Amino acid sequence: MAYELNEIKKIGLGLIGFGIFFSFLAILLFFDRGLLALGNIFWLAGVAILLGWRSTLNIFTNKANYKGSVSFLLGLFFIFVRWPIVGIILEIYGCIALFGGFWPSVTVFLYQIPVVGWIIQYPVLLLDRLRGGPA
Repeated sequence: MAYELNEIKKIGLGLIGFGIFFSFLAILLFFDRGLLALGNIFWLAGVAILLGWRSTLNIFTNKANYKGSVSFLLGLFFIFVRWPIVGIILEIYGCIALFGGFWPSVTVFLYQIPVVGWIIQYPVLLLDRLRGGPA
């Protein structure tokens, strides 16, 4: 495996997964503020544990990432003051601006997961099966 996963990194990945799950559930439940806040807390804690506290702080305070940091933190603020739609939009932009450079590493990791890697590698075959085409 290209990336070594120890127990701490597994916990970080689990927290990120819970954060994404709670955020998705909050969006399905018409932008529930409590679930969005819980998803953000889990996600931030997972990123901090996965990357390390110092690396996470360096990512958020790097001069090249100020746009993404300010956008993400403004999104958190808007969620806490009960403007969840504006907050989610700002957070999504902030995440893309902050973590867009990690996408090649993420795709390499996702290719190694058995079912997810197959779906990502062969998306045309999956779409044919969903449309009822030849198997």
